[in-house]
Amino acid sequence: MKVIVLGSGVIGVTTAYYLARAGHEVVVVDRQAAPAQETSFANAGEVSPGYSSPWAGPGVPVKAIKWLLMRHGPLVIWPKLDPVMWIWGLKMLRNCTTERYAVNKSRMIPIAEYSRDCLRVLRAETGIKYDERSQGTLQLFRKQKQLDSTGDDIAVLKQYGVPYEVLDRNGCIGAEPALAGVKDKFVGGLRLPQDETGDCHMFTQALAQEAAKLGVQFSFNTTIERLVADGDKISGVVTSEGLFQGDAYVAALGSWSPRWLKPIGISVPVYPVKGYSITVPIIDPDGAPVSTVMDESYKVAITRLGMRIRVGGTAEISGYSNTLDAARRATLDHSLTDMFPRGGDLGKATFWSGLRPMTPDGPPVIGATRYGNLHLNTGHGTLGWTMACGSGRVLADLISGRKPDIDVSELNVSRYDQRFG
Repeated sequence: MKVIVLGSGVIGVTTAYYLARAGHEVVVVDRQAAPAQETSFANAGEVSPGYSSPWAGPGVPVKAIKWLLMRHGPLVIWPKLDPVMWIWGLKMLRNCTTERYAVNKSRMIPIAEYSRDCLRVLRAETGIKYDERSQGTLQLFRKQKQLDSTGDDIAVLKQYGVPYEVLDRNGCIGAEPALAGVKDKFVGGLRLPQDETGDCHMFTQALAQEAAKLGVQFSFNTTIERLVADGDKISGVVTSEGLFQGDAYVAALGSWSPRWLKPIGISVPVYPVKGYSITVPIIDPDGAPVSTVMDESYKVAITRLGMRIRVGGTAEISGYSNTLDAARRATLDHSLTDMFPRGGDLGKATFWSGLRPMTPDGPPVIGATRYGNLHLNTGHGTLGWTMACGSGRVLADLISGRKPDIDVSELNVSRYDQRFG
């Protein structure tokens, strides 16, 4: 079967790789000049199944007001005359209940855990390198109130069998020795030892090379203009380089998915939520993190990637703008220098932003559509790197007519026709 994959971010490339491994002829189309040039380029670097939770949850509306008023708050909203933004926001608020949070999380944990396992197998089979580490994630609490309120999170971890450790100050230092110099700034932490880290951009580019060895063709610098629907099937994709045709099509277009799906009658409530990162060269390895430290107060992830530190955070709702905001960088700078003052050289840091494709309920959208040969693999939000391998493997199985290793029926776009949309 010939499959056209639209998008060469980490989701598109993993999908193409697993499709090729299953024996299909695969063509990847992307407007960029190389893989992973947009949202997959400089994300936080976490592969964190343990933190696979919906943003929409009980108490979030109240917390959001507090975050908006903080100097270094994790949430920024720039209101626009955009009905899609407001409708998406209202749908997210509808999911901020205990019942819906439980359902949505139950849909996210299995694909995230499966994806980490697929990544480990892929790494062993290909020998792929991407500054990877398997040393866990430490959620760091500056206030006792934060540590005391972890009960609900721990209950969920227990429910899904996710290993965890509740650490006091000394335990945190044991996991991340560089924190010894700032031990008065935190009270404890929650560690997830099975989480991993790595450079998503480096991984995606390396995997694209592996996919090419399997025969995958990449058509870069190719702008998608429209999908052509013919009855209950897609008959082609019109691009700046002509018409691409195949037996099946996969839309892995991240935040841009609605733009190409809406004209053919598919409504996918994916909206961009901008995230920021800085990448800082390490000047003192002993003063840098060992793995990932999540600064809970500012919702900032500080991750070791080889001889660099990646600092990522902020949820900015501002449409499709990719403008860099100096105030957002100030938050990242503050979190890094507060916790790892000797680790990196901020003067040589690079500053980046990317548009996370968020669904209002949290889980990604994976699977078939009303068109028999069009499949979706989008809406992964902050967890695209975490869920990429599992999502690609599952979709390749579905297109190949095989039963996936996990049940993803509730990740289908049809769920938005039901009450949890």
